[in-house]
Amino acid sequence: MNRETRKTREKVLYPDESYAIQGAIFEVYKEMGCGFLEAVYQECLEIEFAARNIPYQAQKELRPKYKGSPLKQTYKPDFICYNNIIVEIKAVKEILPEHKAQLFNYLKATQMELGLLSNFGSYPKAEIIRIANTNFRDFRDFRG
Repeated sequence: MNRETRKTREKVLYPDESYAIQGAIFEVYKEMGCGFLEAVYQECLEIEFAARNIPYQAQKELRPKYKGSPLKQTYKPDFICYNNIIVEIKAVKEILPEHKAQLFNYLKATQMELGLLSNFGSYPKAEIIRIANTNFRDFRDFRG
C-alpha cells in the first residue's frame, strides 16, 4: 500500500469492515441476482456474513430516545455489523431520499457513525451507498 492510499484509507470510516461487508453483499447479488423480496436477501446475507466471519446482529430491536427519555416505539435495522455499522437492505428499482433518511435516522438514534444502504433491486449490479453520521463528532479529516 503506497503512502497516498494509506493516507486515504485512514480517513475513511471502518474501511476494512465496510470492504468485507460489501464483498458479502456483492457475493449474494452474484448468486441470487435481483428480483427477490428483501427477506430473501436478509437470509442470504446472514448466511454469507457467517461464512465470512463477519460479526452481525440481525433485526436487533432498538429503542430511540427523545431528549434522553427512551420511547415506547422501537425499530429494527436489518443488520448491525461489527457493533459499529448499520446495514440496511432494500429490493427496489432505485434508492429514494426516504431510504437514505431512514438509515440516517437509525444512525442518529444509535449514535453510530457509518451505515451501508444496499439495494438488491438494481440491475445489473447491487448498489451500495455509504452514509456517515458525523454531526456529533468534532473532526475534519474523515469522510464516509
